[in-house]
Amino acid sequence: MSKRVIFTKEMKKDYTILLPTMLPMHFKILAEMLRSYGYKAELLENTDRSVIDRGLQYVHNDTCYPALLIIGQFISALQSGRYDLNKTALMLTQTGGGCRASNYIPLLRKALEKAGMGQVPVISLNISGMEKNPGFKLTLGLGKRMLYAVYYGDLLLSMVEQCRPYEVTPGSAQALADQWVIRLSHQMRGGRSVRYSTVLDTYREILRDFAALPRRKGKKPRVGIVGEIFVKFSPLGNNHLEDFLVREGAEPVMAGLLDFLMYSVNTAVVDTRLYGMKKGRGWVMKWAYRYLHKKQLDFIRLYREEGTFAPPTDFEKTRAAIRGFMSEGVQMGEGWLLTAEMLELIEGGVTNVVCTQPFGCLPNHIVGKGMMKAVREKHPGVNLVSIDYDSSASRINQENRLKLMLAAATRQEGQPFAEPTEKEEEESLLMR
Repeated sequence: MSKRVIFTKEMKKDYTILLPTMLPMHFKILAEMLRSYGYKAELLENTDRSVIDRGLQYVHNDTCYPALLIIGQFISALQSGRYDLNKTALMLTQTGGGCRASNYIPLLRKALEKAGMGQVPVISLNISGMEKNPGFKLTLGLGKRMLYAVYYGDLLLSMVEQCRPYEVTPGSAQALADQWVIRLSHQMRGGRSVRYSTVLDTYREILRDFAALPRRKGKKPRVGIVGEIFVKFSPLGNNHLEDFLVREGAEPVMAGLLDFLMYSVNTAVVDTRLYGMKKGRGWVMKWAYRYLHKKQLDFIRLYREEGTFAPPTDFEKTRAAIRGFMSEGVQMGEGWLLTAEMLELIEGGVTNVVCTQPFGCLPNHIVGKGMMKAVREKHPGVNLVSIDYDSSASRINQENRLKLMLAAATRQEGQPFAEPTEKEEEESLLMR
């Protein structure tokens, strides 16, 4: 493999930076913010079969499915002819944690070499100081706006989830969210001071706008979605799971990106206590966690003041839910957070939960499917189903399992969804 291509200061003016799809509304705001700071950022929206085909062509089939999709999306875009390969860069987040996700960037560079596009720089977006590039700096101002993008993106995601199953005019909830993405993108442009009080006022306005959206009365079965972060959030990764649930007459429920961010920050605090990591970093992260938690409580208060929509769960309650099941030291994959989200949903009245997992992701199978028996023992009658996603998985098989769960949701409360037997699991794998 050739030497890493550095994204230089000279490249900033002329290079287009491509971003992968995971959370469309969040990332659209992020792309606009980057443009306002002088970067020519563009969010990719190619989500057809060519993404999977390109991924399979340039990484082996055992590669983590989210990595395959991200790499496939990038290479498919670069091979489309829309971009000058000598003036295009790619950007990926990088956590540095104990997951194959930390190796996405080396895998991407290897795939680019194989495709004959090794001159394309790959920018690591992280707060850990890994892989610095002179042409891209995560400044305090940009970082603050990125955090605001998480706040706003989570709110819009929640509004669409709670409104779309009941909207009088099909598509009206998403259309309103798209309008707000444009307005928020203008608000978050660099060079403009964005006060936190402005964020709170905007939050109130968004809640009022969605509360005024014409909706049908009644209540549909609520289905929680948990799992590996990319497959959980990305329509590309989960075969448009939320769309399917809405079509089938259910209301999707999902914790936002802020929860994962708070989990990641809390992990650094736990590492100091359990694993002897640097105390200085632990103190900084403890302050950061308190900061984020205070903001979350502010948003919960605004939900309750408006009174129409179910607010997000206090993350301290999420942390408390895991006690008696596993330690906060369990951090591989989504770690204890995945099980905690299942418990949080159930304790909040959402007794139907889908656990989305990349096929072959051992950490998430342990804290996801592996914990379902323990969860059922504490909460008899809940409907839990795990769905594996990969390049060869049968969409029909996935949707049939979801239909079984939804059928169980309409039966008498207390009748749990029956997990498939070993024989049925084997037959399921043959159908992939």
